[in-house]
Amino acid sequence: MKLEVRKETWPYATPFRITNYVFTCAEVLVVSLEAEGLLGRGEAAGVYYHGETPDSMLGQIEQARSRVEAGADRAELASLLPAGGARNALDAAFWDLEAKRTGVPVWKIAGIPTPRPLTTTFTLSAGAPGEVADAARAYEGLPALKLKLTGEDPLGCIRAVRQARPDVWLGVDANQGLSRADLERMLPAMVEARVDLIEQPLPVGEDVQLEGLASPIPIAADESVQSRADLPGLAGRYQVANIKLDKCGGLTEGLAMAQEARRLGLKVMVGCMSGTSLSMAPAFVLGQLCDLLDLDGPTFLRSDRETPATYAGGKIWCPDELWGAPTPLSPSEVRR
Repeated sequence: MKLEVRKETWPYATPFRITNYVFTCAEVLVVSLEAEGLLGRGEAAGVYYHGETPDSMLGQIEQARSRVEAGADRAELASLLPAGGARNALDAAFWDLEAKRTGVPVWKIAGIPTPRPLTTTFTLSAGAPGEVADAARAYEGLPALKLKLTGEDPLGCIRAVRQARPDVWLGVDANQGLSRADLERMLPAMVEARVDLIEQPLPVGEDVQLEGLASPIPIAADESVQSRADLPGLAGRYQVANIKLDKCGGLTEGLAMAQEARRLGLKVMVGCMSGTSLSMAPAFVLGQLCDLLDLDGPTFLRSDRETPATYAGGKIWCPDELWGAPTPLSPSEVRR
């Protein structure tokens, strides 16, 4: 087994803003595994709020290199690497290589029904009410939007988006920016604006404050659920678990998380960090089992992979040829 790792930078078309952070590019790590003349690939951006970067993920993978090249397999990754972007990139490369070795696409190996295009949310960068309203109108015809909130007139922004797009499914994401008091104060206006989902309103560690909150709007955990170990703590506080492969360490863990979340009575959402379509493809496989998708990462990039995910009518479709196909890659696809 030969392991190759490289860092890539993919500029955004325009900066993207959330609470306390502005993204201008997707900095990713691409892992390639070669065996028997076949190549499997995986990509990860890491978890920015954990301080993960391509360099830090590269360092983790280098520590596991000898075991991987000696023949370690996907089942051993949890003992080699912690949950996070490095494990996700390697996990994806193992899945892709397995598809090529067996002649069976990843979705079939994973026991997923034949994939279908899936509705995804499209995310509005944080901004003033007029700015987010303009952005919402620019997404005319798309059925689902998610608005990033900051402390700058969040209710004004919600109302502006709803006025601009009275037809749309609307989620809001506070990225840990609210308190219980803020949430209670804002809930009536959110209900009036027909908000469909509230994502991670409170800071991690303050989830207990959601207990006893009679919210008519489902609340999703994002930063508060990193892996399977966090799922039991969502009971009585959240109704939805947002699984991201960069958080949990890859499709292998993501599939197990989805099953456990269902067992606990939670709805399941799959989201993404920044990245190219190569990052979206494994999450798209998981998305076949999910209630909600937020897989619009590549839509913010100036350019994408040679074989990209496609977005049409508000739906995402990832062809097998992008990732997880039982066919070899062309030289140009290997390069980019």
